[in-house]
Amino acid sequence: MPGRPSSPLTEHPLTERPDSAVMSHPGADRVKDVARLAGRSARSKRGAFLAEGPQAVREALRRHRAGTPTVDQVFATDEALTRHPELAEPADGVILRRVTPDVLAAMSDTVTPQGVVAVCRMVDVTLDDVLAASPRLVAVLCQVRDPGNAGTILRAADSAGADAVILTHGSVDLYNPKAVRSTVGSLFHLPVVLGVPFTDLAGRLRDAGVAVLAADGYGTADLDALQDASAARRLGRAVSSMEPAAGEDPGPRLENPTAWLFGNEAHGLAEDERAAADARVRVPVYGAAESLNVGTAATVCLYASARAQRR
Repeated sequence: MPGRPSSPLTEHPLTERPDSAVMSHPGADRVKDVARLAGRSARSKRGAFLAEGPQAVREALRRHRAGTPTVDQVFATDEALTRHPELAEPADGVILRRVTPDVLAAMSDTVTPQGVVAVCRMVDVTLDDVLAASPRLVAVLCQVRDPGNAGTILRAADSAGADAVILTHGSVDLYNPKAVRSTVGSLFHLPVVLGVPFTDLAGRLRDAGVAVLAADGYGTADLDALQDASAARRLGRAVSSMEPAAGEDPGPRLENPTAWLFGNEAHGLAEDERAAADARVRVPVYGAAESLNVGTAATVCLYASARAQRR
C-alpha cells in the first residue's frame, strides 16, 4: 500500500533455497525479528504482520499468487510442509524457510503453534477506495475492542459476501495476532479499512448511496419484519400484516446498499453512533437470553442483507 514503511525483513531478502539448512536456533536475531511482529509498534514501523496457521498462510499465498504482493517470508516445519505441501509451491518474491518446532514456537504468538508462520505486508485500504467501488454491503465495527469478536465479524462479512469491513477509531488493531487468527484467512479476501474517525463516516456512506443501519437491541425496527417485507416485495405481492399503517415509516429496505454498524462489546453503540444511522434495527430474541454477542448479531444482520440483495 502506498505510504507504508518498507519492512526490514524485506529490505535485505536472503537467497537460501527452501531445501537449505533448517533454522534451528530459537535465540537467533532473525527469529527474534519475526517474533517482534506480535507487537503493535513493530508492526507499525515495518508495515508487516504475522499470519499463523496453515489456513491463514494458504489464503495469504493465494492472494499473493493472484497478483497482489502480500507475503514476504514463510517459516514452516517439515511436518507442516508434509501435511500441507501447497504451502511450498512457488510464489514470486516469497522466501520459504524450513525451521525446527522450537524455532517456530519462538516466532509464534500461540501456546500450541500450527507449524507455519508467514510475514505479510499490511493489506488495509482507504475509505475512498471502498466507496469508489460502489459497495452494496459493508460491516462497520464501532469501537469493537476484542480481537476475537473483530475477527469473527470479518469472517462473517466475508461469508455473507460483503464488499468491505470498516473499523472505526478506537477499535482493536486487526493485525493483532489473535485477530488475524480469528479471521481464519478472511482478512485476505475483502477490503478492510482501519482507524476511520466516525464523525463523518455515516454521511460519506450515504453520499455513496449506502444506507446506514445500527444493530441495536432496543431498535424500533425489527429484523424479522424487515426480512418479511423484503420477501413480500420480491414475490411481487403485498401482505397485509407486513404493510405499515398510514403515516408509519415503512423502515429500511434490506435489498438496498447497506452498511451495518456494530458496537462495542460492553456498551454497544454510542449515542452519536446510533443517532447517525438511518434506522436502528433489533435482532429479535425469542428465548431468555438478555442479548446476542456482537459477533453473532453481526452474522445474523449481514446474512439478512445478503439474502435480500441476492434475491
